[in-house]
Amino acid sequence: MTASPVHQVLGSTITMPVRIRSARCFVAAFTASSSAVTAAIARRGATALAPLEVRRGRSVCMLVFVDYVDGDLGPYNEFGVCFLMRPPGTAASPLRALRSLGSGDAHALIHELPVDGEFTMAAGRGIWGFPKILADFDVDHYSATKRGRVSRDGALIADLRVAPGIPVPDSGADTVLQAYSQLDGVTRRTPWRLDSTSGTRTRVGGARLTLGDHPIADEIRRLSLSRTALMASSVADLAMTFEDSTVFTPKA
Repeated sequence: MTASPVHQVLGSTITMPVRIRSARCFVAAFTASSSAVTAAIARRGATALAPLEVRRGRSVCMLVFVDYVDGDLGPYNEFGVCFLMRPPGTAASPLRALRSLGSGDAHALIHELPVDGEFTMAAGRGIWGFPKILADFDVDHYSATKRGRVSRDGALIADLRVAPGIPVPDSGADTVLQAYSQLDGVTRRTPWRLDSTSGTRTRVGGARLTLGDHPIADEIRRLSLSRTALMASSVADLAMTFEDSTVFTPKA
């Protein structure tokens, strides 16, 4: 039997996979300029990944607040700026994009990832190459309208509010997503499994985004996000598993 991979993080041993037994989140999806997304990816280093276009010239940007309540990396808050990507080796097609989204065959590039814990920052950067940085959070997961505010060095990055949606049936089936990251010129891929979700609500639109004056806010502005969200969703409780990462090498 092959031994599970282990990583040393700030003097502690992390055995893979990393398990998140309980977390909660809310997310808003906006359309973004495909050329702006491509340029944002290029600023972190060359990659063969391409944004998943839902219509000509427009791809999808997800903004998400996550509260990790019980997991192998301890409790912490996280704000993610993620781009949905075209599965490597597939042709560009809006119909294929819709099928990919509907089937749960999601490929996402984690572009920005502020967190409020030093240990998870070190683990995220060292194990998966996630671009985690330290930031300050003010988040409300309990009210009907979810609210998250993230700032760094006193400068606002983003304030996101998500209105309540329609209840969605709980899920217990495994869904494996492919998460990509770029750090120090290296692109990595990490299998990310959703083990279960409960208390999910979703709706069309329903998000209000305010951007501040931090450089990450400027980075989000350059994406030319749609004025209204495609959809917004919240999950009261979810469990996840993060496998070890591998360096992503596109096929010739």
